[in-house]
Amino acid sequence: MLFLSTASLVFALGISVFTANQFLNNRLLSNSVDQVVAKVTVTLTTTDTAKEISELVSERNRTANEALLSSMRLGTKAGASPASISTSREPSPSLSSALGGILAPSRILAVYVAGKSDLVVSDGSETALSSFASKLSMPPGLLRNTLAELPNASGPYTLLAADWWGLNDKRSFVVIPYFHAGDAEGALVVVADHSAQIASLAMITGIASLLVAGLCIASFLLAAFLLWMRFHQQVKTNRDIEYLAHHDPLTGLPNRAVFSAKLNEAVRLAHAKASNMAVMLIDVDKFKDINDTYGHGTGDLFLQIIADRLRSVFGNHLVARLSGDEFAVMITSVSDVARLTRLASDMISATKAPCKVDGTELSISLSIGIARASDGSWRASRLLHCADLALYRAKHSGRSTFAWYTAEMDADAQKRKEIEQGLEKALRLDQFDVLYQPQYSLLDNKLKGYEALIRWEHPSKGTISPEIFIPVAEDSGLIEAIGDWVLFHACKEAASWEDTSLRVAVNVSAAQFKPGRTEAKVAQALQQSGLAPERLEIEITESLLIANTEAVIETLNAIRAMGVSIAMDDFGTGYSSLSYLSRFPFDKIKIDRSFIKKLGRDTNTDAVVASIIGLGRSLNVLITAEGVENQAQVTLLRAAGCNLVQGYLFGRPDSIAAHSTKSVAVPAPPKAETASKPDPDETQIDESTPDEDALDEALLSHEPAANDERATPASA
Repeated sequence: MLFLSTASLVFALGISVFTANQFLNNRLLSNSVDQVVAKVTVTLTTTDTAKEISELVSERNRTANEALLSSMRLGTKAGASPASISTSREPSPSLSSALGGILAPSRILAVYVAGKSDLVVSDGSETALSSFASKLSMPPGLLRNTLAELPNASGPYTLLAADWWGLNDKRSFVVIPYFHAGDAEGALVVVADHSAQIASLAMITGIASLLVAGLCIASFLLAAFLLWMRFHQQVKTNRDIEYLAHHDPLTGLPNRAVFSAKLNEAVRLAHAKASNMAVMLIDVDKFKDINDTYGHGTGDLFLQIIADRLRSVFGNHLVARLSGDEFAVMITSVSDVARLTRLASDMISATKAPCKVDGTELSISLSIGIARASDGSWRASRLLHCADLALYRAKHSGRSTFAWYTAEMDADAQKRKEIEQGLEKALRLDQFDVLYQPQYSLLDNKLKGYEALIRWEHPSKGTISPEIFIPVAEDSGLIEAIGDWVLFHACKEAASWEDTSLRVAVNVSAAQFKPGRTEAKVAQALQQSGLAPERLEIEITESLLIANTEAVIETLNAIRAMGVSIAMDDFGTGYSSLSYLSRFPFDKIKIDRSFIKKLGRDTNTDAVVASIIGLGRSLNVLITAEGVENQAQVTLLRAAGCNLVQGYLFGRPDSIAAHSTKSVAVPAPPKAETASKPDPDETQIDESTPDEDALDEALLSHEPAANDERATPASA
């Protein structure tokens, strides 16, 4: 259609140029001849030739009349052809010369003196004048058409003939009428050749035709260019839309829609061929921290680097980006477990290579979940779900690793779902409890405050350890609501204590800390409870400062400006950096229980604890030791200059009413450096994170886990 349209336009353009050329040529030639003929009247009326023309016409009319009378006497039919009648006399050389000079540059071929009877338009019968025209091979209709214009003529005139192509005939009849008493008595009919004029106008018409053709071609080219631009832009736009509909614009990888379609097709093909296939789900560990710390521009470049490494490792296998930091790989050509494991290992190894973005070296950590369809019962949705379960296991197994799907993961997922639903119900039905663990001063041996710790009393399963439900709360997004409940509840209860000098410490985890909102919630809790701001202490972990440090510090400053104290919890176990201590003036540093557990038994640990306490004294910051469980630890901490202690030796997490009925005596410094054995009820607890089997046993036995006295992040 495009070709036919273009060909039609070109043909129409040619016809238009040709028509314009002929029209211009005809107009120019007609005007030129008319101007020449118009000079005939002026010239003939001012010379003696006018008299000769009169005589010639009179003689022709007389001769014609005599011939007509003679034919009537001889019995010839009236109106018989007068073809045989000729002029009595030819024009004189002077008249012919005068006419030739007047009509120049046209050339006179012949002159006929016509009488009145010759000028009558014939209906096809031959006349003397028509015989004259036939002898000169003039077009037969030209004489008739020329004589038809005589009644309207007031002077000499001519009529140019043109064929059906529009080409002008070089010859024409120039009629010079002779008028007497207002009537045409006769005329000189001159056959003139206009070749010289046509030749002189050829250059003008040629140039004009070229200009017209040039303008037409330019217009055509412009229209074609605009049409091409529109068509090309539309095609490009459609191509871009199609590409964006099937690809991720950032990495250029296929998107979720393409991956789902390809996966469904591959599963059907695997069923038909009775072959195996596998899916890998890949998640970028702590990608949010990179976005918050270095900005989204760096995060985008980071994802592009990861996409390139995925392409290099998996080659021809389908690699897609499903969401912000989640990728997927469909593997159909590799079916055995060993080769799939090798591919996953190669991908983990590929992340070890240095990654620099804008001069900043970033570490790549990927968690991979693998699921393999080994029979015809698998569906695409089931395959993705199983790979997602394996990915969850990999992320909770230390990250930067991969995990295979196993049937046990379905049961674990069901347990997590039950816990999540139970947490939602616990929030509605107020099934949580806040217990308090006392903090004592080693300087004056007095109670200084409590740390608020959350517990969940399930109506059918009893006490559920925070080690079980806190990770589920963080994954499901319920941690913020739970943390708010603890904050408001602890502030309200602390405001009712008789001893108004006691402080209450509330943990705020990184998952629930929201810059711009956390300070508002702290202010609201203080206002609603009526608790004095100096009695509230907010504990944060070092991991919180990694993400969006500037916004976090701004929020902490706002909280501190209210009069609330800020403590760094679990110091020395994560991203310990002295730069955080210099950028934000913490009021307290809490030494993690993992150091206190080895205190007195490991010289390196003793040195670390002494250094932390010395750092606190230098910065004028209070130091609290967690997990103190025997006298030997108290002795060493007091000797090092530690300010506050908490642990089983001073009291387990319990209600305020229970603590008020107990009398805790802080051990005085012993006279000799001997460490007594701890009470059997106060034996040291293994603070390592329990495995899932131990947690399940604790859940089923309705007994709290051994280390549930820890200040978990969800305590806030």
